Amino acid sequence: MFRYILKRLLQGIPLLFIISLVLFLLMMNVGDPIATMGGRTITRPEDRERLKRQLGLDKPIAVQYLYWLVGNDWTKVDVDGDGIADKPGTRKGILRGDFGKSLVTKKPVTELVGERIPNTLLLMVAAEVVTIFFALLLGIYSALRQYSTMDNIMTALLFIAYSMPIFFVSLASMYVFAILFKRWGLPYLPTVGMFDPEVGKTPAQVLSHMVLPVFTLSVPYFAAYSRYIRGTMLEVMSQDYVRTARAKGLPRRQVVYIHALKNAAMPIVTVIGLDLPFLLGGAVVTERIFAWPGMGRLFFDHVSRSDLPVVMGILMLVAAAVVIFQIITDIVYAWLDPRIRYN
Repeated sequence: MFRYILKRLLQGIPLLFIISLVLFLLMMNVGDPIATMGGRTITRPEDRERLKRQLGLDKPIAVQYLYWLVGNDWTKVDVDGDGIADKPGTRKGILRGDFGKSLVTKKPVTELVGERIPNTLLLMVAAEVVTIFFALLLGIYSALRQYSTMDNIMTALLFIAYSMPIFFVSLASMYVFAILFKRWGLPYLPTVGMFDPEVGKTPAQVLSHMVLPVFTLSVPYFAAYSRYIRGTMLEVMSQDYVRTARAKGLPRRQVVYIHALKNAAMPIVTVIGLDLPFLLGGAVVTERIFAWPGMGRLFFDHVSRSDLPVVMGILMLVAAAVVIFQIITDIVYAWLDPRIRYN
């Protein structure tokens, strides 16, 4: 198993290199990072030339990528424009853990990302737990009562939930649980931020502010997951070993949750394994609507300003998480199915 994990990690290195190259080329062509340098005033032509030299944007795209990858502290930069390289570079490159500084806030990218990751994980992990719990509950219930009235009603409702866009679920939940509840004199939920500044960042405040974003993120996903679980459960329940377990007189709970669900979980693990890495990237639309200070909102704010260091830092973090979580998914396969062996 150790050799397999090491082999997969080594295979991920060239994959991450290719991903970084493609993302870098795309980002360098979607906007001008020094058009306003994050401000509201257009950069003057003479300042543009100076900033290009300082940031290395006057170099060919291949050299810029090399500087971003391995740093430029081994070379010098012409700052005053006299044609003489007179100032050493300052970046060490992402291979040495230096993702540069934000063009907007002038803070290190690692600092900006480090401030937002806990908020994102708090929201996204809670949403994933809620999603998996209700998906298992509804999926198994629907599979055990195939084509019943309740199964048909749940199928219709889940398809409606799955087809609703995130922004519609967000706005509808805000209107119902905040505006209408307040109008009716019922306890209503907060809609903006992570906590009330007048109260402070208490656990109760964070939990109350999490309810609507978690609900918004969970609705489409548990609708999709529950359909996967229903389909795989129906397929597994018709297998010979399940019928044999029933014929032996085993309790229904044991047949469903030990014999059937464990084998039906394989396709679900694949879907969850593909979704989990993107928890680090946050939910752009949801965090924007609810003003949640997470990675999704950070990405949206900085990609709109062509802040290349921050955007590339977030995208590479997600790309690395995809590689790692795929390895974890393969390990879970071996645990669920003893027939699978990785040598």
